[in-house]
Amino acid sequence: MIVGLALVLATAACSAGTPAPVETGQVSLTMSGWALATTPEFQALVAAFKVVEPNVTITVQEYDPSTYENRLLVDMTAKQAPDVIAIRQAKYVTQWANGGQLLDVSDLASKLPSSIGGAASYIVDGKSYGIPYRLDSWLLFYDKDLFDKAGVALPNGKWTWADYVGVAKDLTTKLAAAGVTAKGTFQPAAQSSVQGFANAQKGEVTNPAGPYFAGDYSYMAPYYQNALDLQTAGAQASFSDVTTNKLTYQTQFGKQSAAMVLAPASYIPVLIGQQQSGAAMQFAWGLAPAPQFDASTLKTPVTFGDPTGLGINANIDPTKLQAAKDFLTFVTSEAAAKALAGVGVAPALSSSAVTKAFFAVPGTPQDATSKAAFQTHLTYPENPPGPDQVMIAMVLSDAHTTIMSGADPAATLSDAGTKVANKAW
Repeated sequence: MIVGLALVLATAACSAGTPAPVETGQVSLTMSGWALATTPEFQALVAAFKVVEPNVTITVQEYDPSTYENRLLVDMTAKQAPDVIAIRQAKYVTQWANGGQLLDVSDLASKLPSSIGGAASYIVDGKSYGIPYRLDSWLLFYDKDLFDKAGVALPNGKWTWADYVGVAKDLTTKLAAAGVTAKGTFQPAAQSSVQGFANAQKGEVTNPAGPYFAGDYSYMAPYYQNALDLQTAGAQASFSDVTTNKLTYQTQFGKQSAAMVLAPASYIPVLIGQQQSGAAMQFAWGLAPAPQFDASTLKTPVTFGDPTGLGINANIDPTKLQAAKDFLTFVTSEAAAKALAGVGVAPALSSSAVTKAFFAVPGTPQDATSKAAFQTHLTYPENPPGPDQVMIAMVLSDAHTTIMSGADPAATLSDAGTKVANKAW
């Protein structure tokens, strides 16, 4: 994460958008979390809330990130879980809500600011079981130095996928002519690197009767054709190379082996930290919106990203409930968002003040396109809520591996759709 960042939480907590202090008496809450040494958001929120409500003390209980959801479910089932549940992956909300582990917080969700993203990911059967505080929307990262070496114009924030593919190929050719071995772009191995954009832009993931849940994945085919085209052209590393050699954002974009990469906003502080530590090369970089299917969404680009949120343990001590609700309300305020932005975390709340706080962090790009890309977009969930979400994701993960290994996209997606439609997990 970012080295040497500091935040004057008292100032942030007293800024516009802060809930008024509440009279709760002395209350001690516990909250689940993971990797506390490298995940500053928990303590940033706790410290900012303490300024607003000094009578409430929140202790973060750390879980191993590799077993977080499983261990947390064990504790929730045994009624030994923390009072406030940090929801790392929204796809588990349906399971936990139906299992009686999470409290209905629809009363809080109904009052969320309109500029909060990700709230829909916590709705199960019309009720809300979580409140988003961060949202890692996927953006286009680009290496300004490599673009300059290739003599290619920088992204202007209005690219379709056709533009992106064309520029990636052009970069690869022109960099090679300049004696640079970097490829035009890098695609990580995860299914989200293709399916996330397809689902957000064409999958109607907020519609329970839409193609994503119905099992009609033909809309993904053009996105896979682009990815395979780039792979065949040598404009990005092959899926085989990525998986076999365990290629990462750091080894490819961070080491200037690729001029572009599509990645979540959470990569911003990681890249800054790696450049500061020497784990990544020193180069100028910027952000742009994710490429769009066509020109119809260029004004407000559509991308994807799952939120991270907070829920309340259904078995919380009733005397602590109001304090827990006050904390969940606070994390959606501008004060909380600015506290998160100050430690390099992209909040669920979007505003000019939050963008200003985020880009005040040393190492962030300062151009207008980068700031606009960060602030202005529509973000749909990577894992939309639904009773079969975990199983659908598994089927589509297998399809992704099969296609990127060379199988026909249309036939493979048709097979996946049949499995989902028939629930043949």
